[in-house]
Amino acid sequence: MKILDKLMHHDDVQAQFWRTDFPVLKSRVHGKPLVYLDNAATTQKPLAVIEAESDYYLNYNANVHRGVHALSLRATEAYEEVRVKVQHLINAVSPDEIIFVRGTTEAINLVAQSYGRSRLQAGDEIVLSEMEHHSNIVPWQILCQQTGAKLRIIPVNDLGELQMEAYADLLNEHTRLVAVTHVSNSLGTINPVKAIVALAHEHGVPVLVDGAQAIAHLPVDVRDMDCDFYAFSAHKLYGPTGVGVLYGKAALLEAMPVYQGGGDMINSVSFGETTFNVLPFKFEAGTPNIAGVIGLGAAIDYLGSIEWDELVAHDRALLAYATPLLASVSGLRIIGNARDKIGILSFVLEGMHAHDIGTLLDSEGVAIRTGHHCTMPLMQRFGVPATARASFALYNTRQEVDALVEAVYKAKEVFRP
Repeated sequence: MKILDKLMHHDDVQAQFWRTDFPVLKSRVHGKPLVYLDNAATTQKPLAVIEAESDYYLNYNANVHRGVHALSLRATEAYEEVRVKVQHLINAVSPDEIIFVRGTTEAINLVAQSYGRSRLQAGDEIVLSEMEHHSNIVPWQILCQQTGAKLRIIPVNDLGELQMEAYADLLNEHTRLVAVTHVSNSLGTINPVKAIVALAHEHGVPVLVDGAQAIAHLPVDVRDMDCDFYAFSAHKLYGPTGVGVLYGKAALLEAMPVYQGGGDMINSVSFGETTFNVLPFKFEAGTPNIAGVIGLGAAIDYLGSIEWDELVAHDRALLAYATPLLASVSGLRIIGNARDKIGILSFVLEGMHAHDIGTLLDSEGVAIRTGHHCTMPLMQRFGVPATARASFALYNTRQEVDALVEAVYKAKEVFRP
């Protein structure tokens, strides 16, 4: 057996072991075993996460921070323990730099409306890339409408990689913020975020990194990266929906005005004046998604039981196996062939709309995502209205890749002239 085959066999054995932790993967769809390849949209949840949320509701459901009774104290302790887990996951300096939000989208909006709106003015510039998710475009467009600032866009080459020389040329005395994705949700491209941050900092410009697609695939070290803000969602990390994290350097967060008003983010309130709470609570107005945060903590614990080297190697092995198989299909074109990427394969098939591909694959039990993936400017860049996207997670196997490719061939047969 060749060395690569041995490695892939080992990865499949590992994946089969990990699969047993995810109840939904035992499902059948249209009478076929479920092949779940829509992980860039949301990952499935291990039993440990489901049980952690259930345990909260069954045994100590209470609001956090303000109660002195036993259930509230227990809920508060569990909730705040997760803040420390996130701190360690991304290597932040302090748990006070960890803000719980509803997801990556809210995290970016928070920075736009707090940091951005308080500092930007007409003539200022915000640098984004051509591959950004709409969640990292629209908040900045809104901010530009509010302040008179302008967007500048880093172009993408034919492989789906950022053109770094063009990025360097965009930075100037008007640049006030750079906001880029760590990993493209449509292409799988891993961007050189450390170099992006370093170039921006040479101009005194802070950087926000959208880590939604990176957080489950790559070890993240915000101190080594030196980014000023980092955002991600729990549901991309085998955790619950409706929970996310904004990391920000403490000095920046301290200086930023509050984002929302309500309970828990205040120090004192009168009709004449309100004073605000300390970090991180000044950005967490109202009752949070307590169960979701606890579920996020369980997801971090679950991933902590697996070595990052194993996760990264498994992702790379699946990508290496799947890419040539898909590329060999007549009439199929992979969109995004970056030299450094995670397990995401977006493709188009000659003569077929992406939605038709997705529907036919679903009939074979294969779940993929179809459409523009909230990256319409990127679709325009590559001259396609939509793509079919298969995206891998730790529980996916070579056998599932085979099922994907077989389903693609069957879809082609249906549309054969």
